[in-house]
Amino acid sequence: MSAMDPTEVFRQEASELFEVLEGALLDLGQRPDDRELVDSAFRALHTIKGSGAMFGFDKVASFTHEFETAFDRVRKGEIKPTQELISVALAAKDYIRALIEDPQSTDDIIGEAILDDLKRFVFSDQPAAPVAEIAEAPPLAPGEGKQAGWHLYLEFESHILRNGSNPLDLLEDLCKLGPCFVVPVTDGIPFLDEMEPEDCYLKWDVKLHAACDKDAIDDVFMFVQDEMKLTLSPLEQAEAPAPLPLFQLLDEEPAPVAEMAAPVAEVAAAPVAAQPIVKAEPKPEAKLESKSEPKPEAKRDDRGIATVRVQAERLDELMDRVGELVIAQARLTQLASSGSDLSIKMIAEEIERLASSLRDTTMGARMVPIGSLFGRFRRLVHDLSRDLSKPVEFVTTGEDTELDKTMIECLADPLVHLIRNAIDHGIEDTATRSANGKTEQGRIELAAVHSGAQVLVTVKDNGGGLNTARIRAKAEEQGLIASGTVLTDHEIHQFLFHPGFSTAQTISALSGRGVGMDVVKRTIENMRGTIDLSTKPGQGTTVTLRLPLTLAIIEGLLIRVGEGRYIIPLSAVEECVELTAEDERSRGRNFLNVRGNLVPFLRLREIMTASGAPDRHQKTIIISTGETRVGLVADQIIGNHQTVIKSLSKLHSDVTIFSGATILGDGTAALILDVAQLVAMAQSKVEKQHISEAA
Repeated sequence: MSAMDPTEVFRQEASELFEVLEGALLDLGQRPDDRELVDSAFRALHTIKGSGAMFGFDKVASFTHEFETAFDRVRKGEIKPTQELISVALAAKDYIRALIEDPQSTDDIIGEAILDDLKRFVFSDQPAAPVAEIAEAPPLAPGEGKQAGWHLYLEFESHILRNGSNPLDLLEDLCKLGPCFVVPVTDGIPFLDEMEPEDCYLKWDVKLHAACDKDAIDDVFMFVQDEMKLTLSPLEQAEAPAPLPLFQLLDEEPAPVAEMAAPVAEVAAAPVAAQPIVKAEPKPEAKLESKSEPKPEAKRDDRGIATVRVQAERLDELMDRVGELVIAQARLTQLASSGSDLSIKMIAEEIERLASSLRDTTMGARMVPIGSLFGRFRRLVHDLSRDLSKPVEFVTTGEDTELDKTMIECLADPLVHLIRNAIDHGIEDTATRSANGKTEQGRIELAAVHSGAQVLVTVKDNGGGLNTARIRAKAEEQGLIASGTVLTDHEIHQFLFHPGFSTAQTISALSGRGVGMDVVKRTIENMRGTIDLSTKPGQGTTVTLRLPLTLAIIEGLLIRVGEGRYIIPLSAVEECVELTAEDERSRGRNFLNVRGNLVPFLRLREIMTASGAPDRHQKTIIISTGETRVGLVADQIIGNHQTVIKSLSKLHSDVTIFSGATILGDGTAALILDVAQLVAMAQSKVEKQHISEAA
């Protein structure tokens, strides 16, 4: 196994930080007074800048530094974030992402333009003030104010340099609050042969002569509070000497007392003044306090190794191996059941239990919270709302609902089309909403919830709902139905998923070509899912996607039709009933009477063209998709079966009633029935039967 490229690790971590940054910026547009959101955005920026510099992304570090500096006025509370400022900040985030993922596609002119826009919004009240001057703090005259300053003892965790943070940068920021007298504490430096080059061994004793409050000091270390120990106490006025600037390169020879600290200061690139060092020797009690708690630091390190980053390909390979193990276990179980050796049967049962547990554990490792997908659409809604001048509130629920990572990847495009359609077609413009007595702000709700072995993902809007008459007129215009054909509203709404069908009056960048909903339907059906569409005129539309938890291993019902064996996904099975003699006699109608409800059924022997005579007592499996129920008549129900799904070859792509195949315990193959296609086939037969009866 080859080690991952460090720059690729940085790109993955940066991708997660971009999600945090984008989420914080979008939330900041809704809650501009939330200080925690500002801090969260700054933490993400600071980590990206530090890590970028460490991995050689100098342009990323430089641009992010300018971004931080300009945005610093928001952190200090001097200005409030406006929607215009948030939009420019999001554009800056996109530019940083491009610098990391595809540097060749970027141009320095774009970055400079974004920074100019950012500074224009941030310094609109101070047009002549450059960014660098904002950060400078004038020195405090001695004796000014009641508070003489602060005495700080800084002890950073050894791994702080590996995380991209530089203690010297923090000390420089501290010096901007006022004159500082800094002494490096070197008692923790080990012998050279014991030293780790990436660890930080220095501590610092600092006297800050500035009448600032404690919050200002906390702001300097806000990004590394979990990686350091800060001892802070007020500095008495009697301790304060005449303030001299410390953080500068010395031209004169240092005093003998300073010579002991000079090599360390030189390594750290932080020269120290001679005179203050003599008076600012660290206090013994400060040293004792810093050494008294080594154990909690070790505990923090242990907790840091809580997760492991694993390549997705390895999880896929592990899932394939587990699938092969499940197939081998099924063969062992079949062999054990055909014999009479009890010990072999006991071993087979134990292996079946272990294989089932391993399968569940492996599938759990592939499960990803759907919130990682939902977070992507906040930016989409934000941009569409701005471009279409439609204020839209975006609400998500069920972010903790877990779904297989493959399902998450496949679900992204359908949800993009559904959300775009909801905002473009569903949500009315401000004037129309006001005239109808609605709030000016529209609402899009994206939710996910577990329902048995399925996950239901819903996209709901509070717009005007579907115009059924307009959809029908468009269908007649395109020749999809004859004029005067009697159809239910549900059947009319299904035309929205027809290729090339669109009710838009004009073609725009967002809609009008009739591609979006067709893509949604094909993608969801390829995922063995279904789509439910419901609408209320004037109140909005709800689209519900019913999806299986995984595309790898499912629970199935094994049946026999003639000499062939087939799998029906167990999540689609409602019940099993016996085909009665009365049902057999009504061969022309193909309807079952299930507790007073008529359910159409399909004879699988006819569909599969099975040879030989049918079994005397045939069974009917009632399956459902959405609100539609259909019966499938089979010769025998064999029982439950753990089904490892194998894709069909391209040669079988035109066989629509099968969604895949699996290998049984005896080594033979069984095809997996596509429930959605079978239901559609049954509905088509019912419609043809109605037409023939009407004729």
